[in-house]
Amino acid sequence: MNWTTTIENFKTYLTLEKSLSKNSIDAYINDITKLTTFFKEQGRTVAPVEVVLQDLKDFVTWINDAGTSPRTQARVISGIKAYFKYLLLEEIIDRNPTALLEAPKIGRKLPHTLTVEEIDILVKAVDTNKAEGQRNRAILETLYSCGLRVSELIDLRVSNLHFRMGFIKIHGKGNKERLIPIGKRAKKEIKLYLKSYRGKLNIDKDSEDILFLNRRGRKLSRVMIFTIIKNLSKKVGLTKNVSPHTFRHSFASHLVEGGADLRAVQEMLGHESILTTEIYTHLDRDYLKETIKNCHPRSKDQ
Repeated sequence: MNWTTTIENFKTYLTLEKSLSKNSIDAYINDITKLTTFFKEQGRTVAPVEVVLQDLKDFVTWINDAGTSPRTQARVISGIKAYFKYLLLEEIIDRNPTALLEAPKIGRKLPHTLTVEEIDILVKAVDTNKAEGQRNRAILETLYSCGLRVSELIDLRVSNLHFRMGFIKIHGKGNKERLIPIGKRAKKEIKLYLKSYRGKLNIDKDSEDILFLNRRGRKLSRVMIFTIIKNLSKKVGLTKNVSPHTFRHSFASHLVEGGADLRAVQEMLGHESILTTEIYTHLDRDYLKETIKNCHPRSKDQ
C-alpha cells in the first residue's frame, strides 16, 4: 500500500476507533506528511512497508537541522509511532521500524498560573455595560470554576448544565464524558448571562443548544476566547502570558495547593494518565518552597 491510501485509512481509524478530535487527527496527519516530505526532498521513493529505523533516524536529524524544537520533535515522533503501530495492527507491515526510535529528552515545563487575586481582577475588569460583558464574565468564571479546555468550553451545551445537582457534563478528548462540580459564582454568572444576553439573541438553528454564543447567535470560536482573555489581560496590565489554558492550570494548581486528592483532580481535568496531573504537585512544591523562603525565620539565616 502507498502513503496516500494508508494515511487515509489511518485517519479513518483515528476518527472511528480512537474517537479523536479533528485537531488531534490533523496533528497526526501533519506529522506523517513531514516524513513523506523528507523522502521527497531526498529524492527517494520509499513505500511505508520499506521504511527502516535508519530512515527515521535520518528524518529526526533532518527536522532537527530545520530548527524544530525538541518538544515539537517529540510530538512528531509520537505521531509517526502511532502510524506505524496502526500499520502493524492491520498487518500491512510485519515489523515496526519505530520500535527503537528515541525521542529527544525534554524537561517538563511548568505551566503559567494566576493567583486568585489576579483572576478576580480579570473578572472585575469585564465591562458589563457592554452587551457581551455578562457573557465574558460567565466564560471566565466557568473556565476557572471547572478547569475546562477551550474546546470543551465552546462546545458546552445548555442541556449539559445540571445546576440542581451542582454539576456540568463535559465531552472531552476522545469524546469521553465526565461530570465536573460547578461553583456558586460560576452558576450565578451563567444564569445572569442566560437571562440578560443569550435569551435576547436570534439563535442560529445549529447552535440552539450551545451555551456561549456570539452576537449573531452562533458558537464562539477558540480564537474569540483567546482574544477576550488577551484584551482583558492587557486592560489590567498583567505581564503574565495569559490564555484560556492558564485558567485550567490555575484551577488545578489551586486545588492541589488546597490539599485536593490528585486522583480527584485527574478526574476533573479529564487526564487519561495520573502522570499528566502530577505536574501540579511540582507547582505545589515550588509554592511551598517559596512560602518557606519568604516566611520562615531560619530561611533568612546566612
